[in-house]
Amino acid sequence: MSRILFFAGLLLASTSLAGCGESPAPKEEKGHGAAAAEYERGPHRGRMLRDGNFAIEMTIFEDGVEPEFRLYAYRYDKPVRPQDVQVSVELGRLGGQVDRFAFTPQENFLRGGSVVREPHSFDVKVRANEGGKTHNWAYASYEGRTTISPDAARAGGVKTERAGATTIAELVDMSGRIEITPEGKADVRARLPGQIMSMTGELGQAVRRGQTLLRVESSHSLQTYAVTAPISGIIVEKNANVGDTTGDRALFVIADPKKLHAEFFVYPRDAERVQVGQKVALRSLSGEAKLNGTVEAILPTADLASQTVLAHVHLPESAAHQFRPGMGVEGAFCISEKPVRLAVRTKAIQRFRDFEVVYAKAGNSYEVRMLDIGRRTPEWTEVLGGLEPGAEYVTDGAFLIRADIDKAGASHDH
Repeated sequence: MSRILFFAGLLLASTSLAGCGESPAPKEEKGHGAAAAEYERGPHRGRMLRDGNFAIEMTIFEDGVEPEFRLYAYRYDKPVRPQDVQVSVELGRLGGQVDRFAFTPQENFLRGGSVVREPHSFDVKVRANEGGKTHNWAYASYEGRTTISPDAARAGGVKTERAGATTIAELVDMSGRIEITPEGKADVRARLPGQIMSMTGELGQAVRRGQTLLRVESSHSLQTYAVTAPISGIIVEKNANVGDTTGDRALFVIADPKKLHAEFFVYPRDAERVQVGQKVALRSLSGEAKLNGTVEAILPTADLASQTVLAHVHLPESAAHQFRPGMGVEGAFCISEKPVRLAVRTKAIQRFRDFEVVYAKAGNSYEVRMLDIGRRTPEWTEVLGGLEPGAEYVTDGAFLIRADIDKAGASHDH
């Protein structure tokens, strides 16, 4: 059985006008679906528009085709040959755009000459000529639309942007860990063998470069000399005590917690695409700490077991406020960048019926825009269709728009 898609929504009494008189301005319908008031349906489950003994049944058909108008004419509720009727339809959309449709006879109906774009939300004007008479109707059929005052929108955190061109990156996600750079770590060793006479350095102590950490009595000269810190940082290892003799071992290990990099394990499938200088967006495993860095080095040797190579990502000194050595991290490597004609913020995208949408804004009204989506990153999503460049759309607070639409029962009645 063919499936007919019909206009739904609160009933707006269709105004019958003889001759070429203008119809009154349409009233707003709150939405479609079960929550909306009923209206007269025709034999094909479409909306009936009546003017005296003449009527038009409005349907949208999409069984195996893109949505298209199919109109049926009646006189005294008996079918009228489509060849005997001339019909035109105008759809006024939010923002001022008007879609116009001409119709041609086909079988027992009049078929619209172009696709009825989503969303099926518009102010409708219908003109029909039959038997020397002209009939006009006007009504509103809104879907996924609501009106919110500026004060309510601000209170709800609603923010908007203009859709436009941007650059979208191809990202590869990898796992890694935070480590202190080789330059940020140093061993403290005695210059000459001897006995440790005193120690001022303690585990966890912050020290500065040149600060005396211990004194050693040389076994050869029996003179005491000072052993100082080669770098500033924190003592992270202490491997000797007073009275011990020195040797080749490190007596202390000092690490500078501000000199950090991230080490990522690059698998063979990605090794050829990861290069020095690429941008990397880092985030902690909890997702709370975030930072941007660049690939500073790729080690030439691979791990024997996993066949991974290490990519080092440089971190600024400010990273020490968010990341600590040994922490696990995730990184999104920017492998390439491509300019796109139109994109929206990924966070703006919502679900509406079976579509991914954003909410377009015109004045104080908001309405869904069904998107044809291309490349997607955590920040940007390419739009291939469904939204015009320069369109104002909701980036923050879209949940408020959706809740208001859902409250109005603005579902699509197929």
